[in-house]
Amino acid sequence: MNNAIRFFAFHLRRAQPQRDPNELFNEGLTFGERLADRVAAVGGSWGFIIGFCLFLAGWAAINTVVLVAHAFDPFPFIFLNLMLSMLAALQAPIIMMSQNRQAAKDRLEARLDYETNQRAEAQIALLYEEVLAVKDQLRLLSERAVERA
Repeated sequence: MNNAIRFFAFHLRRAQPQRDPNELFNEGLTFGERLADRVAAVGGSWGFIIGFCLFLAGWAAINTVVLVAHAFDPFPFIFLNLMLSMLAALQAPIIMMSQNRQAAKDRLEARLDYETNQRAEAQIALLYEEVLAVKDQLRLLSERAVERA
């Protein structure tokens, strides 16, 4: 076997067991990053969408049916539009921060997978060389057995 492959195979076999990439990545999270992940998880759920639709329907019903004469936000719902615009202006960058973190986590996971594949390839090369050595020894033993007979 090639000396370089033996060297790498020896060191790669002695490597520490792999940890979960999610644990590795989550160890250094700041409060803001955890908050961004939570906002993205809540804002992208069906529960949030259904709840928000109910809130909007309730807002419209209160301001058009219940408080007809004294509505605090009459029909064009200008105040509601302002609140929705402000929510979107804040929520979009927070979700993008979470997506950027997820992309970084995916890159870490891909790197760990690549390193694992390299170790596996080195181990397979070592096993292949050992199988060839055993095959050669069996061939020699069978030749000696034939010569004796």
